[in-house]
Amino acid sequence: MSTSASNDRAFFGHPAGLGWLAFCELWERFSYYGMQALLVLYLTNYLFLPENIGHVAGIDAVRGAIENVTGLRSPQQLASAVFGLYAGFVYLTPLFGGLLADRVLGRTRTVVIGAVLMATGHFLMAFEASFFFALLCLLIGVGCFKGNIAAQVGDLYAPGDKRRASAFQIFMLAVQIAVIVAPIVCGTLGEKVAWHWGFGAAGVGMVIGLFVYLAGRRHLPPEPLRVRRTDKAAAVPRTPMTGTEKGRLVLLVALIPVLMMTVVGNQQYNNAFPLWSQKYMDLVLFGWQVPVSWLQAIDAAASTAAMIGSIAFWRWWATRRREPDEVTKMALGSLIAASAPALLVIASGIVDHSSEKVGFGWAIGYAVLNDIGFANVMPVGLALYSRTAPHKLEGLMMGTYYLHLFLANTFVGWLAGFLETMPGQQFWGLHAVLVGGAGVALLAVKLVFGKLLAPTAVDNGAAAASGDAVPAH
Repeated sequence: MSTSASNDRAFFGHPAGLGWLAFCELWERFSYYGMQALLVLYLTNYLFLPENIGHVAGIDAVRGAIENVTGLRSPQQLASAVFGLYAGFVYLTPLFGGLLADRVLGRTRTVVIGAVLMATGHFLMAFEASFFFALLCLLIGVGCFKGNIAAQVGDLYAPGDKRRASAFQIFMLAVQIAVIVAPIVCGTLGEKVAWHWGFGAAGVGMVIGLFVYLAGRRHLPPEPLRVRRTDKAAAVPRTPMTGTEKGRLVLLVALIPVLMMTVVGNQQYNNAFPLWSQKYMDLVLFGWQVPVSWLQAIDAAASTAAMIGSIAFWRWWATRRREPDEVTKMALGSLIAASAPALLVIASGIVDHSSEKVGFGWAIGYAVLNDIGFANVMPVGLALYSRTAPHKLEGLMMGTYYLHLFLANTFVGWLAGFLETMPGQQFWGLHAVLVGGAGVALLAVKLVFGKLLAPTAVDNGAAAASGDAVPAH
């Protein structure tokens, strides 16, 4: 980073490039979450119905591949499976987008390609025949865009610049604004006017994001130098991992299935929950039918409040008592998150006994309990993997951490298929057991492997690997 960039404080004390990147990210996330809010509803209520599904190019091959694994699928079950696969692969493609930027194209060109592909995908959603091609464009586009624009935020700052942490908070604030607004705008257009209006609005949002990015190019950080593999090998001597590091590496990989279960209730909020809500929840307010997609805006608002509240709570707790480690926090978060689907067990019982729809408050209750738990699982897990991963494999392990979201969304897509065949109390009870069981499993990990993941063990292992003396205790 140049000296002029380090002195740039044009955007609330930050480089001007942060403002352009944050505004671009806002529109990209608007397009992404606007489309996601509509997707499972669109597939279930329209595209995958018997009279329309034949118009979709490639549907026989996709349906055949899914049903070879799961058995015959109804329109809702097929919709949930496709949504789950899409939501899962969103967390895989950024790995390849990062490699493309680092090894071949550079970040700026890769981001532009990603934005163009995403806009194309959103507009193609307006045509039934091109549905799967649209999803492919969106997946590749997100992969090219997502990780690389975040990396450019970091590249605006020198390694020792203390503004970096607050820069990412500003960047994430733009994301949260988009997550709240997108379901309201795109969801209302899609459900109240026509599906293609909602998808079109998402496409327009992505085009605006692309123009914002191009307009701010002169404020973006320069491309990092790509070092040849042989140069890296010559510059950085390889040191073998210690036995402790190898043990932690195995443990971190083994935790992925447990982490997958911790977020089952959270990921179901975009899949089975809106389908259950449109059937069993009274969404009429003051005589107006609230779009089902608005539930995601409620979740986004609750998630923002829960994240802020969680940070404030643990800061307060640390001033009075010893703050628990990451695994303990994640276990507690999972047990809290399990109460969200447990709440729907009660709601489903009311529906079964009264044959009437439940009130809007159940959606708020689900969102609040789930998001309080999620705030102590997802970001805390990220911190755990960042702290305990062997330094030479940190990037790989951070990518490995996100595999639990890929697995969770794929699993949730299959699990949502039981919504049609399983009573509501059993369906949501199963989710509560899975999430709660993951919390119990994390407590067991804490009891058995707590010393291996403790900060002192990590520090000692790093010091031993680097050849530094380890002080006696």
